[in-house]
Amino acid sequence: MRNDDVISADTTEFWIPERCFIRELINTSSIPDFSLAETRVEPGVTTELHKLSVNEWYAISTGSGAMEVGGEAPQAVGPGDIVAIPAGVSQRITNTGEKDLVFQCVCLPRFTPGAYESLETN
Repeated sequence: MRNDDVISADTTEFWIPERCFIRELINTSSIPDFSLAETRVEPGVTTELHKLSVNEWYAISTGSGAMEVGGEAPQAVGPGDIVAIPAGVSQRITNTGEKDLVFQCVCLPRFTPGAYESLETN
């Protein structure tokens, strides 16, 4: 392996206004085809209703929640569940459990802040 084959990333968790915590695992302009992040939602919290201009998948690893996609009735989700969210479709998730809800987010192509649009009115 060459040294330029290794990409280091700052994977420090940080709070975002979507009402959750994010750790960017893979998100770099040198890999424009996809990004990977870990999201943590605290008990009782519902993330901001929003849509992305990229395709996204949630892979639930721990906790329990209710996922709403495209205005449909929320569906229960838990460890091992994969949720597909097409680009341009509304989404939000609620942590319905007593422990943190943790899931990986894969975006194709990679997520950038310009891909995010809030659908909530303040």
